[in-house]
Amino acid sequence: MTILRVLGSAAGGGFPQWNCNCRNCDGVRRGTVRATPRTQSSIALGDGQHSWLVVNASPDILAQLRSSPALQPARTPRDTGIVGVVLMDAQIDHVTGLLMLREHRQALPVYASAAVISDLSTAFPLTRMLSHYCGLDTRALALDGTAFSVPPLDDVALTAIPLESKAPPYSPSRNARRVGDNIGLRIVDRKSGRRAFYAPGLARVEPHVLDEMGAADVVLVDGTCWRNDEMLALGFSTKTAADMGHLAQSGPGGMIDVLDQLPATRKVLIHINNTNPILDEDSPQRRELEAHGIEVAYDGMEISL
Repeated sequence: MTILRVLGSAAGGGFPQWNCNCRNCDGVRRGTVRATPRTQSSIALGDGQHSWLVVNASPDILAQLRSSPALQPARTPRDTGIVGVVLMDAQIDHVTGLLMLREHRQALPVYASAAVISDLSTAFPLTRMLSHYCGLDTRALALDGTAFSVPPLDDVALTAIPLESKAPPYSPSRNARRVGDNIGLRIVDRKSGRRAFYAPGLARVEPHVLDEMGAADVVLVDGTCWRNDEMLALGFSTKTAADMGHLAQSGPGGMIDVLDQLPATRKVLIHINNTNPILDEDSPQRRELEAHGIEVAYDGMEISL
């Protein structure tokens, strides 16, 4: 059985965000809003024993590991259950945690698209920086539907699914999309046959992505903003959710409409921005999600496949 554990469920900056005094962030600090703090988004896939594959390496990874003892099984004086890292994109909130893993005892296997490896070799040269520490063993993912596994998790079949979102602001490809700047991940337990689809950054649900979501038992997807103009309305940004590469939940064609079409037994939102009213457990937006059978991911959430 494959265990999917949510290490972090917030968007970049976490919740509460360190410099933000929006209603959610101020309220959770003061205890006036019923909400749960969250670290930046990442999941781990494990076999229920000692081997775990981390998907996206958040800047909060050290705190996430402290909260997930199974990922540090302590079998030897220096030990880890992490057998590799898969990257969905090259966003800072998804790759900076690699720096925190620099004490790894050998080169850390990192699986990513050629586009992401390029950004991490040039514009944000983590591969060069970490070559002075453990080093990264980068492995380019096929984007043609070919499945792969990360030993010793051989019963977990993974497939990279190209999708539309945005490359990081620092990337030369920010406004010139390359295939592979962003991917989703098909996750299949070979023994049970159960299937999940993970896509924390999703700007548009293209037909092939809708097919992936429709075939999954568990869908874990972009929950960044409730409204497309959320950050604009609060005066926190000049960009819409779509400008940043995220499909808002509400409105015609929003994520709620998409998820309503799916037969999946579990529909879960992850990568939730600190401004999103769904973080308030008493909000009408949270009740609307519940009415549609949509869950909100939280740190420590576990799903069995």
